[in-house]
Amino acid sequence: MSNAIRKYLIAGNWKMNKTASEGVDLANEIVLSLAHQTDVSAVICPPFTALESCAKVLEGSNVQLGAQNMYPKAEGAFTGEVSPVMLRSLFCNFVILGHSERREYFKESDAFINEKVKAALESSLKPILCVGETLEEREADKTLEVIKTQLSGGLAGIDVENAEPIVIAYEPVWAIGTGKTATPEMAQEVHAAIRKELASIFNESVADHIRILYGGSMKPENASELLDQPDIDGGLIGGAALKAKSFIELVEIARQKV
Repeated sequence: MSNAIRKYLIAGNWKMNKTASEGVDLANEIVLSLAHQTDVSAVICPPFTALESCAKVLEGSNVQLGAQNMYPKAEGAFTGEVSPVMLRSLFCNFVILGHSERREYFKESDAFINEKVKAALESSLKPILCVGETLEEREADKTLEVIKTQLSGGLAGIDVENAEPIVIAYEPVWAIGTGKTATPEMAQEVHAAIRKELASIFNESVADHIRILYGGSMKPENASELLDQPDIDGGLIGGAALKAKSFIELVEIARQKV
């Protein structure tokens, strides 16, 4: 099935960049250009400290807010953590979960990420579940095996009727911040395999509706070719999301495909 039934999604992951006031400046620039377009879902994911101030900037626009992580409990004695309820109170719509940096630096397991995915859905947050292989895993020809494990672990116990808001982001870890990108054909091959796996976890209809983003250094120079692939429904953008010009350009490139 073509991606006509899936709306392109361009999500900017700011990572640990931008103070609250810098975030407001960036969000303002993005809103000036994208406030009224509805062809593509545009989402910014600032750090926790900038969420509230950015939420005010986005109010009344079509640019949506996402967070970069959360803890799977609503409240409690979890010093330093942020709950899904807190995110919803700031009008977050999306939350990035299981990012390769969380897996690597904070040793997050598939089981823990699964708790977060379930908690996000219960709080009406759309989880952007990240999956992807390292360079060693790719060279050992384990890409699909790794991704299958991450998908089945991260999506365990989720009912078919609750699955449609989920977004998957494929991030080949070896292509993040390294300047290396998978060719559009390589990316499409993995995206197609992810969709097939989603069909076996849920069903074909759900798999056809779930958006799968490419998260391996998508930028204006390579976005058009990547977005031409039938199973690539947008991008989880790192570096190119920290400048309004390149983020806006990515949304415009996606709009031209609609």
